[in-house]
Amino acid sequence: MIEDKEFPCRVALVTGAAGGIGSAIARALAARGTVVAVVDRDAARLAALTDELAEDGLKAAAFPADVSDADQVERAVDRIEVELGPVDLLVNAAGVLRPGSAVTMTDADWRAVFAVNLDGVFHCCRAVAARMKERGEGAIVTIASNAGRVPRLQMAAYGASKAAASSYTKSLGLELAQHGIRCNVVSPGSTDTPMLHALWSDPSDRQLTIEGSSAAYKTGIPLRRIAEPADIADAVLFLASARARHITMQDLCVDGGAVLGA
Repeated sequence: MIEDKEFPCRVALVTGAAGGIGSAIARALAARGTVVAVVDRDAARLAALTDELAEDGLKAAAFPADVSDADQVERAVDRIEVELGPVDLLVNAAGVLRPGSAVTMTDADWRAVFAVNLDGVFHCCRAVAARMKERGEGAIVTIASNAGRVPRLQMAAYGASKAAASSYTKSLGLELAQHGIRCNVVSPGSTDTPMLHALWSDPSDRQLTIEGSSAAYKTGIPLRRIAEPADIADAVLFLASARARHITMQDLCVDGGAVLGA
C-alpha cells in the first residue's frame, strides 16, 4: 500500500467494480490507502474481488446493488456511509454494451443500455452528491467512452448513453463547483476487458482494432496498443488527487489517440 499525501480520498465508491475497468480502479484506489466500497449487481464476483484485495492487505467492502434501481442505490450509499464513513470519491464505472443497429435495435436493448450507462450515473451521483454538498467537499469521476465522441457502427445506443452521461456529469460539476466538489469524465477507447473481447469473433480482431477498419469508418490506434484497465485507473487516480484540485467539468480521453483528439 502506498501512502500518498497528495491523495486525500479516504472512502471511495466504485460502481461496476466486478468488471475489468471497475476492478482495476478499485485496486488502484485501495493500493493508495483508500477504503473502497465496491458496487455491482454481480455479488459473487464482488466477493471474489474483495477476497483478492484482502489477501494483498488492501481494504474493500462489497455492497451488491443494481445501479439502474434508484432505491437500491440509495440503500447502498446509506450503508456505505454508516459502515465505512463519508464517501470522498464516487467513480461511475458501471456500464453495459449491447451492439445493434440504430434502426433495428429493440426497445428492450435500448432501455437496458441507458438504464445502466445513464440512469445508473444519475442515481449514484444524486445519492452521493447530496451528501457531499453537506460536507463541502468531494470528487466524482464518470467513466464514459470515446464512442460518445465519434459515431460507431452498431454502437448507437452505447455511444448515445455515454455522451449523455458525460454531459450530465459536466452539468453536475457546474452545479457543485460552489460546494468544492469536482466532477470529471474519463473516456476510454478500446481496453483489454471482457466487454471488448465479446466484440471479437476472430483472433485477428485484436490487430484489426489497432489497425482500424475503413469498412467500419474506424481509425486505428496511433499509439499502436490496446489500453490496459490500469491505464484507465491511472487517469481516475489523477483526477481524484490533489494534483487535479483545479480541474473540473473536463473529459479526459484515454484511447491512444484513436479519435484523433475529437
